[in-house]
Amino acid sequence: MIPRFGKSQLQLLLVGVGAFISALAIVSQTHQTRLLFTMLQAQESERWRLQENYSRLVLEYSTLSAPHRVSAISRSSLTMTSPDTGTIRVVAE
Repeated sequence: MIPRFGKSQLQLLLVGVGAFISALAIVSQTHQTRLLFTMLQAQESERWRLQENYSRLVLEYSTLSAPHRVSAISRSSLTMTSPDTGTIRVVAE
């Protein structure tokens, strides 16, 4: 035997089903938001790590390329010297 629903019972059933579907959608969106927030935090952490590494590399580069250091290495390793003033010639354009 098929149960018969009255108009008010059918409306109540539809409201209940709609509320259930709405609740499932809210749970799904909340879960998705939390996943995306976790991914955002991981990306921000990676960005901070890379920024620190970049800053360290810029400092290291400026230290290694300092003129006095380059001059000292060129004199010791490559036995380079400054030219005598008598050997310098200016070429006219």
